[in-house]
Amino acid sequence: MNPRIEALCLSVLLMSCVGAVRAADCMPVAKAAWVRLPPVAMPMMAGFARIENPCKATVSIVGAESLAFDEVSLHETREEKGVSRMREVASLPIAPGRAAELKPGGLHLMLHGPYQPLAAGEKPVITLKLADGRSLPVVFEVRKSAP
Repeated sequence: MNPRIEALCLSVLLMSCVGAVRAADCMPVAKAAWVRLPPVAMPMMAGFARIENPCKATVSIVGAESLAFDEVSLHETREEKGVSRMREVASLPIAPGRAAELKPGGLHLMLHGPYQPLAAGEKPVITLKLADGRSLPVVFEVRKSAP
């Protein structure tokens, strides 16, 4: 084979591999992440954020963990027959170019058993687990109200 054609083929192959790595490296982006500070110390708190998916494929959040809390889980509050009900959510898919809003009265992170009392301004890290096995560490700010 002609050495120029070989070099061209090798270049195309390498460039396609770089593109594949970039697509696999694409991660969702968390913005305005905050934990609501309860008026008194409580065994449960809630976390909120906007999670954007700039990737070309759907990403799904399937769990969360934190060194600041005994247990972290994804929940949704819905009104059913005039009664507000909360349920655990096993997976939160986010389509390409879309975002999920974790907010009071809707989707949110339930933060069970803080290992120590948290004060306004503290910044615990909560790691979101993705369905493909990757993790997204997010810094949340403890606040009395939404940013």
